[in-house]
Amino acid sequence: MGKILLARVDDRLIHGQVMTKWSKGMNTNALFVVDDATAADPFMKDIYMMSTSNTGMTIKVLSIDEAVDYWNKENYEDYRVILLFKTIAAVKEAIEKGLPIERLNLGGIAKGKDSKFVIPNVAVKPDELEVLKEIANKGIEVFFQVVPDTKAVSLKDAIKSY
Repeated sequence: MGKILLARVDDRLIHGQVMTKWSKGMNTNALFVVDDATAADPFMKDIYMMSTSNTGMTIKVLSIDEAVDYWNKENYEDYRVILLFKTIAAVKEAIEKGLPIERLNLGGIAKGKDSKFVIPNVAVKPDELEVLKEIANKGIEVFFQVVPDTKAVSLKDAIKSY
């Protein structure tokens, strides 16, 4: 049976920090991009698959429904997985559909309209902060951290500084 080691919201999805810091530090053997738009775009899907082809890791690009179905049918086989999402809303949907996420890392969200930096490189909107509270109320650990060798900021502390 596979294990979801971490779910991460990072609007860049797979990039150097994810490959060199998070995946190696967590002893993962698979990265699953969970994003409906990327999964529906053959060109982008191929780019992610090709850019990681020599890493020795299994890379999958799945829609939210595909990720949930794969868990329900196969329990992600023997993979030790980091799930990568572009948005907080997508993580919420995946959780509501049954993905057993225990830890949610927010590690790379660009500043946009109405958003505010919680830590450097991670900005959230007030309504997204409310969604994160809902997720935490389900017993899921929610924390902000760009890379593993920096200090993690808990949701509780992030709310205080927001």
